[in-house]
Amino acid sequence: MDQRDPRRRIPRTDELLALDELRSALDELGEAAVSALVRRTQQRARDGEITPEQVRQELLTELESLRVCSLRPVLNATGVIIHTNLGRAPLSPAAARAVAEASGYVDVELDLVSGARAQRGAGARRALLEACPVAEDALIVNNGAAALVLATTALASRAEVIISRGELIEIGAGFRLPDLIASTGARLHEVGTTNRTHPADYAEAIGPQTGCLLKVHPSNFRVQGFTSSVDLAELAPLTRQAGVPLIADLGSGLLTADPLLPEEPDATTALSAGAELVIASGDKLLGGPQAGILLGCKELIAQLARHPLARAVRADKLALAALEATLRGPQPPVRRALHADPRHLRERTAALAAQLEVPVLTHDGRVGGGGAPGHPLAGWALKLPVAAAPLLRTGEPAVLPRVHDDACLVDLRCVPEEDDQRLLLAVQTAIGNLPRN
Repeated sequence: MDQRDPRRRIPRTDELLALDELRSALDELGEAAVSALVRRTQQRARDGEITPEQVRQELLTELESLRVCSLRPVLNATGVIIHTNLGRAPLSPAAARAVAEASGYVDVELDLVSGARAQRGAGARRALLEACPVAEDALIVNNGAAALVLATTALASRAEVIISRGELIEIGAGFRLPDLIASTGARLHEVGTTNRTHPADYAEAIGPQTGCLLKVHPSNFRVQGFTSSVDLAELAPLTRQAGVPLIADLGSGLLTADPLLPEEPDATTALSAGAELVIASGDKLLGGPQAGILLGCKELIAQLARHPLARAVRADKLALAALEATLRGPQPPVRRALHADPRHLRERTAALAAQLEVPVLTHDGRVGGGGAPGHPLAGWALKLPVAAAPLLRTGEPAVLPRVHDDACLVDLRCVPEEDDQRLLLAVQTAIGNLPRN
């Protein structure tokens, strides 16, 4: 190779790795990731994309965006509190600290006094029972679907699950409840019709082949008009007389009733009405980590806990820690967003609008995650040109607005107030980068 070949001026790998900025990044990012970035930048110089003299600066620029995890924090400006695409419930600071503390060695299955093995996640279980005293026992698995699969497998494998046709829902991402239950080996015994089911439909279906009776809250839709359904209080005498477990899959995760959401079921009310087993999600209205929560009769919980499938779907130590901290700690972000003061939301929105010189629109928020469908949460939003939406999504910080009626709407309901300034700067940057006509 000719001595004048500019590629000879490309800095050597050891020289680049010796840079102070790279040496400090090794602890956070790891040698493999940093070395790979060095090689890619050198190759760009060999390919003529950059000059040898640009290698160092390009490397440092790329280093700033290099992360060990590809997931990016996002400011949720949609007004939808439980946003599935954004990971549902954001953890509270208390839960986040608990996760960090549980990331090392912890006594998740150990009694430190005796040194003997102990019940897994006992603290989270106690916290659940304190929050829902009518439950005799509790079991925690990795998500709501897993809780339903475990319950129907343990109670109705090779038997029948009685369920109303109006409750055969699709739970998202193409997963349908009938398929989920059928995968356990249970047989569905559908009763009633799509819009009307009566007590007699259930009574006639119960027989020697019945494993359990399942009530599913149709959380992500509403059927209105000529309809009828049977509540738990009406079903409980039927199932008790027949000796058949009555299961209520509530979905959203309320442990006690919330006056703001009068039609949203809760575990305390369901158990008091006669359900022997209640299923709920931890990362919805409870405001905690992804988890499947089973509450109810001590004998049924014990039966589920002994089933081999319970090991396959058990919650990990991080979820157990976050769930306990959510239950014992201060109000989580989901609850704060749900009960946000409308007047204060309007004041925050108006303050940002004045600085940005953009209009404010009334904008109803939503619970999301299948909770309280159609129930509006009074609020407001900044109205921006629709072209601002992709700029906000790809900016720093990333902001997810709502695109509606050819406008980009920025709702502050789910944005922590301490992030208002970051949001302001993000919107200013996006507006400044809009195409000029």
